[in-house]
Amino acid sequence: MAEKNNANIGFEKQIWDAACVLWGHIPAAEYRKVIVGLIFLRYISCAFEKRYKALVAEGEGFEDDRDAYASENVFFVPEEARWEKISAAAHTPEIGKVIDTAMRAIELENKTLKDVLPKNYASQDLDQRVLGNVVDLFTNKMQMDDTEESKDLLGRTYEYCISQFAAYEGVKGGEFYTPSSIVKTIVAILKPFSNCRVYDPCCGSGGMFVQSVKFLQAHSGKRDQIAVFGQESNADTWKMAKMNMAIRGIDANFGPYQADTFYSDLHPQLKADFIMANPPFNLSNWGQDKLKEDKRWKYGLPPAGNANFAWIQHMIYHLAPNGKLGLVLANGALSSQTSGEGEIRKKIIEDDLVEGIVAMPTQLFYSVTIPVTLWFISKNKKQKGKTVFIDARKMGYMVDRKHRDFTEGVQEDGSIGDIDRIAKAFEDFQNGTLDEVKGFCSVKTTEEIAAQDYVLTPGRYVGIEDGPIDDEPFDDKMRRLTSELSVMFDRSHELEDEIRKKLGAIGYEI
Repeated sequence: MAEKNNANIGFEKQIWDAACVLWGHIPAAEYRKVIVGLIFLRYISCAFEKRYKALVAEGEGFEDDRDAYASENVFFVPEEARWEKISAAAHTPEIGKVIDTAMRAIELENKTLKDVLPKNYASQDLDQRVLGNVVDLFTNKMQMDDTEESKDLLGRTYEYCISQFAAYEGVKGGEFYTPSSIVKTIVAILKPFSNCRVYDPCCGSGGMFVQSVKFLQAHSGKRDQIAVFGQESNADTWKMAKMNMAIRGIDANFGPYQADTFYSDLHPQLKADFIMANPPFNLSNWGQDKLKEDKRWKYGLPPAGNANFAWIQHMIYHLAPNGKLGLVLANGALSSQTSGEGEIRKKIIEDDLVEGIVAMPTQLFYSVTIPVTLWFISKNKKQKGKTVFIDARKMGYMVDRKHRDFTEGVQEDGSIGDIDRIAKAFEDFQNGTLDEVKGFCSVKTTEEIAAQDYVLTPGRYVGIEDGPIDDEPFDDKMRRLTSELSVMFDRSHELEDEIRKKLGAIGYEI
């Protein structure tokens, strides 16, 4: 098992732990909105203040020019919404009204945030004294300077809090959060490049986009060199994604409102270079009866009771000529033959679209414990007629009793992390240099997959890893084991006689 990375989440955890003082003072359903809203408000205030001071220092009189902020991807914060005003009112009975007023003012000033921000801080259900204490915490703990680490601090805090909400909310939390280990694995394999279009048709809180931008920046790119397109059907999650992108400085097109991707495709003409998604597992009642003639079902009509192959075909439809996609699916899609799913999978494989399949371990998700698989589909594969299978089910480490995570980067023992090992195996396959490893990775042709009835389960192809080398000759080993078994049988008879005697001593016979 790989060693755990020593990720520094001290600050984020401090904010989370301290903000939890609100937990008993507000309904659980509203708690997430309150916290992420405050993080967002503090972030845009910090960014505005920093830009404002820089413009004042320049002495050109542009500190009140909205364009001077927009050009740096900074939201203009009107005076009544600036954090100094909120901080000054922290210990007054009006603190909730002050925050709600600030949220409305920001939405009025920034049209892209219309109807996005929470405005429930003046609620009678929320203890205003406790709210004031949390405002103090955000004032004292969250400061920004010119370092890259500080610039990303609030974004990391936002992401950390979202992950904690997912853990606390269970299945419901899974609607808006995909574990970072899965997102990072998908991004590390797809490797989004500059000037590309990235799409997620069920984007949750936008984690795929955040990691795509991070990947680009880590490889000498700029965050504004990715065009982001997303869609989300849940209203609260759609708002959360909008705030997440704003905190990260990512200009994203999520459409004017939340909408069901199957019924109302908000990006009908989009052909994306990269698609990354974690669609709802085995979604039933997705509306097949009203979409039977839809042009997206090139490989066959998906069954009414399961949307897995509807999601796959929707994404294939939106791929550019050289596009690639990575998505998370429940394992059933690998082998199901019912309701036409096997025939759809067969046609997709025969069209040479499936580039790789990665089996993931259980307990990666907060919401479900079932094992999942990553599918990688490419319109123009480098290795024609071949698919790589990777079995990562034994990888990762347990963060706690219920949750598993992947390592990344160079470990203390000099080995590479789980994510890097998987991504390297995939890259080696693409370059034709992969050394197959029993129990981990294997390359198969379309003909070999056809011989297995087009089943894509990695374990069927990678085999079982070799155990310790056994140099004992077969005949010697058989004689030794037979002798040991004979001794065990003799001993069992002795124990049987002893038990009979003991039972007989107390008047019980068998």
